Amino acid sequence: MGLNYPLDLAAWSRWQQRQNRVRWAKHALKSALTRGGSGESAVPAAYLHTPVMHGEQMQVLVVLDSFSPTSRASLLEPVKRLQAPAVILAPGDAREYLEGEWSVEPVELSSLAQKLPEVQIVLSLGHYLALGYAAYDYARAIGAQYWVVQHGLLVPNAPPLPIGSVLLAFSQQDADYWKSGRKDIRSHAVGSQLLYTAAQTAREQQQHTSGEIVFLGQMHGAELPRASFARAAYTFLKNNGGVYRPHPSEKDKLSTLTHSLWEKTGIKIDRSSAALKDLTNPVVSIFSTGVLEAAIRGIDAWVYHPAPPAWLEEFWDRYGMHRWGETPTPAPEQPETEPAQKIAELIMEELEN
Repeated sequence: MGLNYPLDLAAWSRWQQRQNRVRWAKHALKSALTRGGSGESAVPAAYLHTPVMHGEQMQVLVVLDSFSPTSRASLLEPVKRLQAPAVILAPGDAREYLEGEWSVEPVELSSLAQKLPEVQIVLSLGHYLALGYAAYDYARAIGAQYWVVQHGLLVPNAPPLPIGSVLLAFSQQDADYWKSGRKDIRSHAVGSQLLYTAAQTAREQQQHTSGEIVFLGQMHGAELPRASFARAAYTFLKNNGGVYRPHPSEKDKLSTLTHSLWEKTGIKIDRSSAALKDLTNPVVSIFSTGVLEAAIRGIDAWVYHPAPPAWLEEFWDRYGMHRWGETPTPAPEQPETEPAQKIAELIMEELEN
């Protein structure tokens, strides 16, 4: 098995737009309203962060499309371990997430090639969002390598990798899955920085399973039809009891209506704001990363779907997630070298060659 769109980014983008036409239309309208009469953006497209007193040419450009925890762990942690100066492109001021002194300036994406002609490696999460795509164009224009760091679990509708890129994957299995038979991609298995950090924390803070089962909601997702997500959660909770914990994105009218209807049938809805990492309840989900995060903390965790499609069963097997009724999911093995350190080492090896 592999990606639904292993090479065609345009086809993948059209698919994503179809999944939520209203949200995409709002985004398009917002983007249009920020443009001036000339058609150019009326606000800075991005912000360039340069280390103060670096005294060297910038050899690495790190591209943040967002400040999400997974983005920061995947891209900024390697910067802290890098033995070469790096410049950072972000949608806003990122200095609160950086170590040391940095200067920040707004930059037009079209000027990157003129401002940073010496960069040899561009590090990003991919070219499927605005800054990542602009940086990919820039990398091709100056002949720099484009490296992609995996930051989440892979499903069939993951975006395709940029042509000729270098992939830093969680595992060799994930690398093979994401490449989907392509020969133009180089890859390294480095692990997940987020899961690695969670594993280090778990060694210091041992937790024990207690309380009723929590089913992690995913009705916001596009990987399955909404009815499939809802059926799985409802069936499990009716048969086994427990509490439904909505995903933070389940705030649309249909989701909140579903929650209310379920409550009338006796299903409990977790409306607290408690962080998932602080829960000691046993966890069940369809395929949430929370299953692995719970397993790392020593909490019993399983996956469940009454009629899983073939790709979902392959997903469970690839990540070692145990089905409900089996022994709890084991904590995923962690690499000997911290992923961020490994990425930094690979970058330095490439720069020195």
